[in-house]
Amino acid sequence: MKMKKVFMVLVAAAMIFGMASREAACGGSNEQKVKTTLNVGTSADYPPYEFIILDSAGQKKYAGIDISLAEQLALDLGLTLEIVNMSFDNLMASLQKGEIDVVLAAIEVNEERTKVASFSDPYYLDLPPMILVRASEAAGFTSLESFTNKTVGAQIGTTKADLVGEKLPKASLLAVSNVTDLVNNLVYNKCDAIVLDAAVAQQYAERNDNLAIAKVEVGITAPYVASVKKGDPLKLLDSFNKTIKRVTSDGSVEKWVEEADALSAQAIE
Repeated sequence: MKMKKVFMVLVAAAMIFGMASREAACGGSNEQKVKTTLNVGTSADYPPYEFIILDSAGQKKYAGIDISLAEQLALDLGLTLEIVNMSFDNLMASLQKGEIDVVLAAIEVNEERTKVASFSDPYYLDLPPMILVRASEAAGFTSLESFTNKTVGAQIGTTKADLVGEKLPKASLLAVSNVTDLVNNLVYNKCDAIVLDAAVAQQYAERNDNLAIAKVEVGITAPYVASVKKGDPLKLLDSFNKTIKRVTSDGSVEKWVEEADALSAQAIE
């Protein structure tokens, strides 16, 4: 009987040891995983902020002001950068689900976004939004009233879509997920105008002689910020803000803007 009890104790000890070994091998429940990657969500259809080009080997590569900032944020954290490209209107949902760590996509703070995200300090301030039209019709757009009964496009989920409803209430909104598709709608007469961030509108107008910027003011400018999940559970904002303070004061952002402007002509569509 005594030998049987000893055997049972040894078996129990072996089982406990085996379970502990498996937990250690699998990174058990009490062991916290070390973060090695910064997953940055963006919508790479928006030169000069984020877009795709082909490198010297013909491989796709992300470029733009926001991509340069993402690279610096990851470097300062000692993490490997992972760009997660998706439709703009899916970015905040992915952030909420924890599928990405941060959104960098020419994001402005608005009431809806404050419900699901926390924000860094501003890193860039563009000119006010602009309205892009066909060059042959630009002379006909001289005021907001000129867009009465017109179809005006904007990217889904952006403050530009909100502007169409607020500033052009007598126009019909054409909401499109992809900016390239949005511009094509204008080029091929599927809409009469589109509202874009100023730098983006200027890039398309410079690259296409058939497009022009209407001389109409449609909104005010707002600074761009990095967005993290509400409450900053990964504790990223402190590092982000230190980086942003440095790059906005040492000329880095201005350099990134120049580089992005030069590369925007290479953006693949």
